[in-house]
Amino acid sequence: MVELFNSKLCAVCKGRKLLCGRPTCPILERFRVVRSVEQKLNKRHLFGSSPPSIFVGEYGYPKVRVGPLVPPIEGNTSHLDNPLKWENKTIKDILYYRSLLVMGETKADVSVRKSGRILGEVQELAMSIKPVDSEIILKRKPVLKVLPSEFAPPIGPKAELLDFELTENPRIPKRTDYVVSDELKAEQAIMRLYNWGFDEYYIIRLLSAGLLGIERKLVPTRWSITAVQDTIGKNLRREILHYPGINDYEVYFYRFLGNRYAVLLMPESYSFELLEVWLKGSLFGSERPSVIHDYEDFRGRKEYVKETAGAYHAARLSVLEALRARRRQARAVVFREVTPEYYAPVGVWQIRLGIKKALNNPIGRFETLNEALDAIKRRLEHPFEEYLKRSYILGSLARQKTLDEWLGKNLYRLNREKAGG
Repeated sequence: MVELFNSKLCAVCKGRKLLCGRPTCPILERFRVVRSVEQKLNKRHLFGSSPPSIFVGEYGYPKVRVGPLVPPIEGNTSHLDNPLKWENKTIKDILYYRSLLVMGETKADVSVRKSGRILGEVQELAMSIKPVDSEIILKRKPVLKVLPSEFAPPIGPKAELLDFELTENPRIPKRTDYVVSDELKAEQAIMRLYNWGFDEYYIIRLLSAGLLGIERKLVPTRWSITAVQDTIGKNLRREILHYPGINDYEVYFYRFLGNRYAVLLMPESYSFELLEVWLKGSLFGSERPSVIHDYEDFRGRKEYVKETAGAYHAARLSVLEALRARRRQARAVVFREVTPEYYAPVGVWQIRLGIKKALNNPIGRFETLNEALDAIKRRLEHPFEEYLKRSYILGSLARQKTLDEWLGKNLYRLNREKAGG
């Protein structure tokens, strides 16, 4: 039922000594969760209500693994695949939800023009806004692989799919039908759905299922998450550039699922930076943690995010949505500290939600940058000078301050000399 990833350190530890420094062994925790639902999943023929949920892998592209996720439960199962309902849940809760979702995977070409009946059923499932009664037949009993990923929520047990069928009609909104049927570019389709009020996780599912854009293709789930959040972010950035700036230095802070989030907004024209540290003992931490970062100014980025990957787009979108709601622009720096309490990755949705919560939890407004930075410094664990050394925005402000001081002194001296001459 469970396959564990191999590691020399894990082999020595066996989950008893916690040599990694984490408070909980992520492998054993996942194993315990699966054991609690094993009897429900230990079969080849499953019937239940898909939340709805699908997954498209990226390995082997353009030949990818795709399939529905179906739990052995009937009724309202939307909470199993809806991050909007996980606000007050623990990592253990989310692992439990995800472990109930069995993926029947089949190999498919990303070109949906070559799709067959099963892929057509998967696409109908993706368009539904309500759980859909579904039936899957697997080649063998499903297996869970404990593999950490920072992008999508954890994937439950899976096995090769022999057959999949929707046993009731999916609930598909008329506006979804309109967008899917129309020849809109992917960006137009994404923004139309977003501005109509569809949540991004629904839009991600549509894009992943190859239902958006002029040239329809399956898009790996991981890529879809980044693409949708980046597309919405770019459009919001263009909008807020027309708004006036804020007046003070603002600091926000929140702890969420073992992550510390601090947000600094400054009264300058828009730019954005994410500073991220995986502390010692955290899932991807090291003995000597270092700060990683990515940055953009009002022109946006011309190349893919290098260091913080999907976390960048998730964090930026939360900040941009908050600024849009206020009809203001600001220079923004987000600090993310990942602690050992974040013992299993649950997806970038927790970054989106963690920063949303932070932006609803103001620490204060300050007249000077130094006062604002002091408020942040008191709430973070990593040496604060390491953040300052790595930050492009804060480093440029320091350089500007030095330049202004130099110009002030020299202009004063030149004016005195001119007056004396």
